[in-house]
Amino acid sequence: MKQIGIKSPEGFASVSIAVVAILAIVFSSLSYLDSRGEYTGKTESITIGTAPLESSALIYIAEDQHFFTDKGLNVTIRGYDTGASAHNGLLKGEVDIAVPAEYPLIGSAFKKEKVRAIASIDKVQYFYLIARKDRGIENTSYLRGKKIGVVRKTIAEFYLGRFLNIHGMNMGQVTLVDIDPSRSEDAIMNGDIDAIISRPPYVNGIEERLGANAVIWQAQSGQLLYAIMVGRNDWIAEHPEPVNRLLSSLARAEEYIIRHPAEAKAILKKNLNLTDDDVNRIWSENQFSLSLDQSLILAMEDEARWMINNNLTTEKNVPDFLDYIYEDSLKTVKPEAVNIIR
Repeated sequence: MKQIGIKSPEGFASVSIAVVAILAIVFSSLSYLDSRGEYTGKTESITIGTAPLESSALIYIAEDQHFFTDKGLNVTIRGYDTGASAHNGLLKGEVDIAVPAEYPLIGSAFKKEKVRAIASIDKVQYFYLIARKDRGIENTSYLRGKKIGVVRKTIAEFYLGRFLNIHGMNMGQVTLVDIDPSRSEDAIMNGDIDAIISRPPYVNGIEERLGANAVIWQAQSGQLLYAIMVGRNDWIAEHPEPVNRLLSSLARAEEYIIRHPAEAKAILKKNLNLTDDDVNRIWSENQFSLSLDQSLILAMEDEARWMINNNLTTEKNVPDFLDYIYEDSLKTVKPEAVNIIR
């Protein structure tokens, strides 16, 4: 006969204390909401580091529409040239949250740095490889032996390596030139390089100035880039409730894009100093939404293997990237957006 264990009074007491603690957190959060559901509690300050890219559209919209302040957040946006630079700023303590692509997080995982992604805010394909026809480049096979500009140690380098592999080449068959994004247009126009892998807004100017002399390929070969929000583990642990409010603000921005696309485009245009043509061109390339997908893990594993094979890390094994994902806040704010297998 199966026996049923009886919990001791001490066991019931422990469970009761845990339940009371959880309820206290829930009701304390609710007590800061006014009759319209707006937050009225203590204001928290958060500094976000990001590059001036459309992949941060949710952040720009949340700021413009006061969604952050509605949730009791004083958000400061600190600009960086690249997402990788923003990630480095996070590691140095310059910002609370950075918005890189997934590639810098892989580097942190190899180094066992204590950071985690709290959400992806965009999925995009916006890297292009642009070459000069007058350098004898009519198709991909003519890239061999050419000088190609790329921002080294960023996801652009991965996309270039993958593009070359797909077309029967490798990185050793071209000359890589480390080019700062702000110099990319001048570098290819001056003839310092034969081709360059770049992204908006720089790719737009390059294409316009080269005109009929340009040959252009989509460089990501179908693999999405994930714009992710990354925080240090200690900061996340100390600020779980503000992180919830941050993601809640971005969820409202996501709804705003759906309901008011024209106004959302205008906000992006203003923040990035784009033309209407620029905005219309890039809009369809992006999926502005909060998510933590299994596809993010798969992309990171693919990129990690590439880094190992190209001796860009001394590590020999792919990290367990589940250790670098913080799901709790997004599960609270938008549970249907979390699709990671553990």
